[in-house]
Amino acid sequence: MDNIPTSKVAITLLHVIEQLGLLVIVVATIFAGVHEVNVMITNGVVTLADLLLMFLYLEILAMVGVYYRSGKLPVRFPIYIAIVALARYIVLDIKNMELIHLIAVSGAILLLSLAVLAVRYGHVRFPYGENE
Repeated sequence: MDNIPTSKVAITLLHVIEQLGLLVIVVATIFAGVHEVNVMITNGVVTLADLLLMFLYLEILAMVGVYYRSGKLPVRFPIYIAIVALARYIVLDIKNMELIHLIAVSGAILLLSLAVLAVRYGHVRFPYGENE
């Protein structure tokens, strides 16, 4: 251990913590998805809110999968997750929502959508180099 530079040990430790964190996220997401399917089976009904929640779980798993394949986390994935989460929030709470609140959440979805467009445009117009 004396021959290994401290920065290499720190990087290895951070990598192990990162892998454990990703594993916890995957296991928790699968557990939550299985639980949600159980609730749908028990209730005997599948609602739009249930489907959006399942979509959120799949997006989280896809995001982890992309990270494992490429070693990078695309900024778009968390934005997609936020858009679906806000849409689910509207679906669940629309009856109790005041108009101004609905407009604010819809505006947030619009801003997030514009952010995705800006990020996509930036990736197409200014692609990363080989080392980036």
